[in-house]
Amino acid sequence: MSRLSTTINKFPRVFWVSNFMELFERWAWYGFYNALALYLTMSKDTGALEFTQAQKGIIMGTGTMLLYFLPLITGAISDRVGYKKVLIASFTMYVGGYFMMGAFHTFGMIFFAYIFLAVAGALFKPIISAMIAKTTNKETSSVGFGIFYMMINIGGFIGPFISGFLYHASWHYVFLMSIIAIAINFIFVLFMFKEPHREETDDSFLQNIWIALKNIGTTLLDWRYVLFLLIMSLFWSSFNQLYYSFPVFVEDWVKLDNLAAFLHMPAGSITPVTILSMDAFFIIVFQMMVSSISAKFRPLHSMAVGILILGAGLFLMFITRSPWWVLLGLLVFSLGEMASSPKFTEYVGRIAPEDKKALYMGTSFLPIALGHFIAGWLSGEIYAVRAEKITLLKEYLTEKGIAFHDVTQTFTQSDFYHQAEKLLGMDMSQITSMLWDKYHPSQVWVMYTGMAVLSTILLFVYDKFVLRHQENNNSK
Repeated sequence: MSRLSTTINKFPRVFWVSNFMELFERWAWYGFYNALALYLTMSKDTGALEFTQAQKGIIMGTGTMLLYFLPLITGAISDRVGYKKVLIASFTMYVGGYFMMGAFHTFGMIFFAYIFLAVAGALFKPIISAMIAKTTNKETSSVGFGIFYMMINIGGFIGPFISGFLYHASWHYVFLMSIIAIAINFIFVLFMFKEPHREETDDSFLQNIWIALKNIGTTLLDWRYVLFLLIMSLFWSSFNQLYYSFPVFVEDWVKLDNLAAFLHMPAGSITPVTILSMDAFFIIVFQMMVSSISAKFRPLHSMAVGILILGAGLFLMFITRSPWWVLLGLLVFSLGEMASSPKFTEYVGRIAPEDKKALYMGTSFLPIALGHFIAGWLSGEIYAVRAEKITLLKEYLTEKGIAFHDVTQTFTQSDFYHQAEKLLGMDMSQITSMLWDKYHPSQVWVMYTGMAVLSTILLFVYDKFVLRHQENNNSK
């Protein structure tokens, strides 16, 4: 413990300032993002937007893809303009973005608002990672990045946990919470943040962007690296269903009131967003234990096994209507995430050529960006046809030849469900059980878990026939 205390005391003040900015940024982001799929698709009478699953997939998939793609360019902007100025711009855009998400209601304007938020996040993301790297050294980096990862998950737990209770009162409270959380960072950046030393360059702003894009092209000439990125994009596509499909699946099918009753809480007090916040909670509790175990194995083996465990978690999360099995599945998913996600960066460093490690590390976000785009597509129309309750209910009524009034601008999803209760002579609980037994929406797990299993198999094949073959040739 004394050694840990000694290491902690070596961190400068700006290290802690950067970490707390990360905590509040993650609080604001995940408090909003974990509820986004529900906000986009739930009935208008709840204050949500009632978009289709396909529209949800387009918004989330495209916007979040840009969030992970743009940092290569925005990092160059930060190095040129200065960290403090870009942070102020980022937080200002965040406030505006969260306000617009709550104020706008049409697909086009919400799409714009989310892209605006993605740009704000892309400005913030490379700066804060660079600050942790700049304020740690070989001796303190392990503890420093461990603290950073802990801050991410503390924010990632608090934000959704609170918003899970807020949105039933009003969706505006969710956006207000995110605005307040991100606005706190103005205090840190204006009064406590110290601009780090940056290397001066004679390159113009456009030259910096051109260099960044040229660096991407350089890494993509390595077919082995491109192959690895494509394999990992399958993993991220599967992983991101935690945010894209899981909340709407739980809202439609899982009996959360059974869990509320067990905990002696009012019906409706436990929401899909509350359940989703447990992913970050499990990481906070178990990350050190999992990291100590995974450290004993090669990065790829730990990553591949972790992805397989994560896939098993997805199976449990989508296979049942029981909230207890869903929670167990989320725990298993989290354990797989802890074993695989941190090892991704380590593995990129291993396969990169010695003289290009920094360059490869800078482009390791590409499969994450691609994974979000694919995840948006999978969670759109494909998910709706296979697992969305209102789509399956319309299909059932059509099969039975029962005429119904479809959802319109003035006839909401809730109106449609009330209509179905009268037409079928059943309450919504009975209709849900009937649709579950008839159409088996749980089978959507095959697609999501299958992608995780496929990426695991391909990683082992890649390691055996590509990476080790290259290492053997290099050793000759």
